[in-house]
Amino acid sequence: MKHITFYFDFLSPYAYLAFEKLPEALKGASYGVDYRPVLFAGFLKHHGQLGPAEIPPKRDWTYRQVLWLAHAHGIPLQLPAAHPFNPLGVLRLALACGNEGLVNRHVAETVFRHVWRGGADAADPQRLQELRAQLQPQRDPASEEVKAELKANTDAAIAKGLFGVPTCEVEGRLFWGLDGLPMLRAYIEGNAWFASGAWEEAAALPKGKTRL
Repeated sequence: MKHITFYFDFLSPYAYLAFEKLPEALKGASYGVDYRPVLFAGFLKHHGQLGPAEIPPKRDWTYRQVLWLAHAHGIPLQLPAAHPFNPLGVLRLALACGNEGLVNRHVAETVFRHVWRGGADAADPQRLQELRAQLQPQRDPASEEVKAELKANTDAAIAKGLFGVPTCEVEGRLFWGLDGLPMLRAYIEGNAWFASGAWEEAAALPKGKTRL
Protein backbone atom coordinates (compact mmCIF):
# COMPACT_ATOMS: atom_id res chain seq x y z
CA MET A 1 0.00 0.00 0.00
CA LYS A 2 1.30 3.45 -0.93
CA HIS A 3 1.08 6.31 1.56
CA ILE A 4 0.02 9.74 0.28
CA THR A 5 0.39 13.07 2.04
CA PHE A 6 -2.13 15.55 0.64
CA TYR A 7 -0.93 19.13 1.19
CA PHE A 8 -3.56 21.83 0.81
CA ASP A 9 -4.76 25.31 1.66
CA PHE A 10 -8.52 25.92 1.86
CA LEU A 11 -7.88 29.12 -0.11
CA SER A 12 -7.22 27.13 -3.29
CA PRO A 13 -10.18 26.09 -5.47
CA TYR A 14 -7.90 23.55 -7.16
CA ALA A 15 -7.19 22.01 -3.76
CA TYR A 16 -10.93 21.75 -3.14
CA LEU A 17 -11.53 20.10 -6.50
CA ALA A 18 -8.64 17.66 -6.04
CA PHE A 19 -9.82 16.83 -2.52
CA GLU A 20 -13.30 16.00 -3.79
CA LYS A 21 -11.95 14.06 -6.77
CA LEU A 22 -9.25 12.05 -4.96
CA PRO A 23 -11.37 9.05 -3.87
CA GLU A 24 -12.78 8.61 -7.38
CA ALA A 25 -9.41 9.16 -9.06
CA LEU A 26 -7.79 6.44 -6.92
CA LYS A 27 -10.74 4.06 -6.70
CA GLY A 28 -9.53 0.47 -6.48
CA ALA A 29 -5.91 1.44 -5.77
CA SER A 30 -4.16 0.50 -2.53
CA TYR A 31 -3.29 3.67 -0.63
CA GLY A 32 -3.66 5.64 2.59
CA VAL A 33 -3.82 9.43 2.94
CA ASP A 34 -2.67 12.01 5.49
CA TYR A 35 -4.25 15.46 5.11
CA ARG A 36 -1.80 18.23 6.00
CA PRO A 37 -2.84 21.92 5.86
CA VAL A 38 -0.25 24.48 4.78
CA LEU A 39 -0.23 28.23 4.13
CA PHE A 40 0.00 28.76 0.37
CA ALA A 41 1.11 32.37 0.92
CA GLY A 42 4.22 30.99 2.62
CA PHE A 43 5.10 29.13 -0.57
CA LEU A 44 4.63 32.29 -2.66
CA LYS A 45 6.82 34.33 -0.32
CA HIS A 46 9.56 31.70 -0.31
CA HIS A 47 9.66 31.35 -4.10
CA GLY A 48 9.13 35.06 -4.82
CA GLN A 49 5.90 34.57 -6.74
CA LEU A 50 2.50 36.21 -7.05
CA GLY A 51 -0.58 34.09 -6.53
CA PRO A 52 -2.96 33.51 -9.47
CA ALA A 53 -5.50 35.91 -7.94
CA GLU A 54 -2.85 38.67 -7.75
CA ILE A 55 -2.47 38.84 -11.55
CA PRO A 56 -5.72 40.37 -12.91
CA PRO A 57 -6.04 38.47 -16.23
CA LYS A 58 -4.94 35.21 -14.57
CA ARG A 59 -7.43 35.82 -11.78
CA ASP A 60 -10.31 35.99 -14.25
CA TRP A 61 -9.14 32.83 -16.00
CA THR A 62 -8.67 30.96 -12.72
CA TYR A 63 -12.27 31.51 -11.65
CA ARG A 64 -13.63 30.66 -15.08
CA GLN A 65 -11.55 27.50 -15.25
CA VAL A 66 -12.43 26.24 -11.77
CA LEU A 67 -16.14 26.81 -12.45
CA TRP A 68 -15.78 24.83 -15.67
CA LEU A 69 -13.77 22.06 -14.00
CA ALA A 70 -16.37 21.75 -11.26
CA HIS A 71 -19.10 21.55 -13.90
CA ALA A 72 -17.15 19.01 -15.98
CA HIS A 73 -16.43 16.77 -12.98
CA GLY A 74 -19.86 17.10 -11.40
CA ILE A 75 -18.51 18.74 -8.23
CA PRO A 76 -20.68 21.40 -6.56
CA LEU A 77 -18.77 24.70 -6.38
CA GLN A 78 -19.81 28.29 -5.88
CA LEU A 79 -17.19 31.02 -5.64
CA PRO A 80 -17.07 32.61 -2.18
CA ALA A 81 -18.34 36.16 -1.75
CA ALA A 82 -14.76 37.47 -1.95
CA HIS A 83 -11.50 35.86 -3.00
CA PRO A 84 -8.70 35.73 -2.10
CA PHE A 85 -9.51 35.89 1.60
CA ASN A 86 -7.34 35.42 4.68
CA PRO A 87 -7.30 31.63 5.19
CA LEU A 88 -5.61 31.61 8.60
CA GLY A 89 -8.90 31.32 10.46
CA VAL A 90 -10.04 28.18 8.66
CA LEU A 91 -6.55 26.63 8.56
CA ARG A 92 -6.03 27.05 12.29
CA LEU A 93 -9.55 25.85 13.07
CA ALA A 94 -8.97 22.66 11.08
CA LEU A 95 -5.61 22.02 12.76
CA ALA A 96 -7.17 22.57 16.18
CA CYS A 97 -9.43 19.61 15.41
CA GLY A 98 -6.48 17.31 14.69
CA ASN A 99 -3.04 16.61 16.05
CA GLU A 100 0.59 16.60 14.95
CA GLY A 101 -0.20 18.85 11.99
CA LEU A 102 -2.78 16.52 10.44
CA VAL A 103 -6.56 16.67 10.06
CA ASN A 104 -8.98 13.90 9.20
CA ARG A 105 -10.98 13.82 5.98
CA HIS A 106 -14.24 14.79 7.68
CA VAL A 107 -12.75 17.99 9.09
CA ALA A 108 -11.08 18.88 5.79
CA GLU A 109 -14.31 18.20 3.89
CA THR A 110 -16.39 20.31 6.27
CA VAL A 111 -14.06 23.31 5.97
CA PHE A 112 -13.59 23.00 2.21
CA ARG A 113 -17.36 22.98 1.74
CA HIS A 114 -17.70 25.96 4.10
CA VAL A 115 -15.48 27.87 1.68
CA TRP A 116 -16.49 26.52 -1.73
CA ARG A 117 -20.20 25.81 -1.44
CA GLY A 118 -22.96 28.36 -0.99
CA GLY A 119 -21.16 31.48 -2.20
CA ALA A 120 -20.88 33.09 1.25
CA ASP A 121 -17.96 34.95 2.83
CA ALA A 122 -15.48 32.25 3.91
CA ALA A 123 -13.82 34.51 6.47
CA ASP A 124 -16.97 36.02 8.00
CA PRO A 125 -16.53 35.95 11.81
CA GLN A 126 -20.09 34.76 12.46
CA ARG A 127 -19.76 31.93 9.96
CA LEU A 128 -16.41 30.95 11.48
CA GLN A 129 -18.03 30.79 14.90
CA GLU A 130 -20.76 28.56 13.50
CA LEU A 131 -18.15 26.35 11.83
CA ARG A 132 -16.24 26.11 15.10
CA ALA A 133 -19.42 25.08 16.92
CA GLN A 134 -20.01 22.42 14.29
CA LEU A 135 -16.47 20.99 14.45
CA GLN A 136 -15.92 21.39 18.20
CA PRO A 137 -12.10 21.50 18.09
CA GLN A 138 -10.23 19.93 20.98
CA ARG A 139 -7.78 22.85 21.04
CA ASP A 140 -7.99 26.63 20.78
CA PRO A 141 -7.42 27.62 17.11
CA ALA A 142 -5.73 30.83 18.33
CA SER A 143 -3.24 28.97 20.55
CA GLU A 144 0.47 29.27 19.95
CA GLU A 145 0.59 25.48 19.62
CA VAL A 146 -1.78 25.48 16.64
CA LYS A 147 -0.09 28.47 15.02
CA ALA A 148 3.27 26.72 15.35
CA GLU A 149 1.88 23.57 13.72
CA LEU A 150 0.75 25.50 10.66
CA LYS A 151 4.13 27.17 10.35
CA ALA A 152 5.94 23.87 10.81
CA ASN A 153 3.77 22.20 8.16
CA THR A 154 4.47 25.03 5.72
CA ASP A 155 8.22 25.15 6.40
CA ALA A 156 8.57 21.37 6.11
CA ALA A 157 6.63 21.35 2.84
CA ILE A 158 8.87 24.05 1.37
CA ALA A 159 11.93 22.05 2.44
CA LYS A 160 10.54 19.07 0.50
CA GLY A 161 10.27 21.19 -2.65
CA LEU A 162 6.59 22.08 -2.64
CA PHE A 163 5.67 25.23 -4.53
CA GLY A 164 1.89 25.01 -4.84
CA VAL A 165 -1.32 23.39 -3.66
CA PRO A 166 -2.69 20.85 -3.89
CA THR A 167 0.36 18.61 -3.84
CA CYS A 168 0.37 14.87 -3.17
CA GLU A 169 3.64 13.42 -1.89
CA VAL A 170 4.35 9.71 -2.26
CA GLU A 171 7.76 8.26 -1.43
CA GLY A 172 9.40 11.64 -1.95
CA ARG A 173 7.75 12.25 -5.35
CA LEU A 174 5.53 15.30 -5.70
CA PHE A 175 2.38 15.39 -7.82
CA TRP A 176 0.96 18.89 -8.17
CA GLY A 177 -2.55 19.93 -9.01
CA LEU A 178 -5.89 18.44 -9.91
CA ASP A 179 -4.52 17.39 -13.28
CA GLY A 180 -1.71 15.49 -11.51
CA LEU A 181 -4.14 12.91 -10.11
CA PRO A 182 -3.98 10.53 -13.13
CA MET A 183 -0.17 10.60 -12.91
CA LEU A 184 -0.39 9.90 -9.19
CA ARG A 185 -2.61 6.89 -9.83
CA ALA A 186 -0.18 5.57 -12.44
CA TYR A 187 2.66 5.77 -9.92
CA ILE A 188 0.65 4.02 -7.22
CA GLU A 189 -0.17 1.23 -9.67
CA GLY A 190 3.51 0.78 -10.54
CA ASN A 191 3.54 2.17 -14.08
CA ALA A 192 6.90 1.30 -15.68
CA TRP A 193 7.49 4.88 -16.83
CA PHE A 194 8.53 5.84 -13.31
CA ALA A 195 11.39 3.31 -13.38
CA SER A 196 12.54 4.41 -16.85
CA GLY A 197 14.67 7.34 -15.66
CA ALA A 198 12.36 9.92 -17.26
CA TRP A 199 11.39 11.38 -13.88
CA GLU A 200 15.03 12.05 -12.98
CA GLU A 201 15.99 13.21 -16.49
CA ALA A 202 13.33 15.93 -16.42
CA ALA A 203 14.95 17.50 -13.35
CA ALA A 204 18.44 17.31 -14.89
CA LEU A 205 17.63 19.33 -18.01
CA PRO A 206 20.21 22.13 -18.35
CA LYS A 207 19.00 25.73 -18.27
CA GLY A 208 19.25 27.57 -21.55
CA LYS A 209 18.79 31.27 -20.91
CA THR A 210 17.96 32.91 -17.59
CA ARG A 211 15.72 35.98 -17.59
CA LEU A 212 17.42 38.95 -15.92
